[in-house]
Amino acid sequence: QVQLVESGGGLVQAGGSLRLSCAASGFTFSDYGLGWFRQAPGKEREFVAVISSSGGTRYYADFVKGRFTISRDDAKNALYLQMDSLKPEDTAVYYCAAARVVVATAQDVYQHWGQGTQVTVSS
Repeated sequence: QVQLVESGGGLVQAGGSLRLSCAASGFTFSDYGLGWFRQAPGKEREFVAVISSSGGTRYYADFVKGRFTISRDDAKNALYLQMDSLKPEDTAVYYCAAARVVVATAQDVYQHWGQGTQVTVSS
């Protein structure tokens, strides 16, 4: 059974940092590109960052470049998102996802999704 479970969300003040984790199971982790997406209240889910199946290629949404870092640890079947210099507009539910492609930013390519973890940034 494919499972993706996010953790690490919480409440943080603007300018602070948070590290999200995604634990994966039920599929060959190294064959999948991985991504983080987020959805704020009243808005559509949007691309945040993705990483290729090899870990060698990363893409970031413009609004997080220089602040967020996506990484993966295949030995642990884990995906991470290090979030620094957080802003109130980063407040959203953050989802991890997996796709059997090298890398992709389009949400419809991703077959497997986690349940999400809430990130709230106060001003």
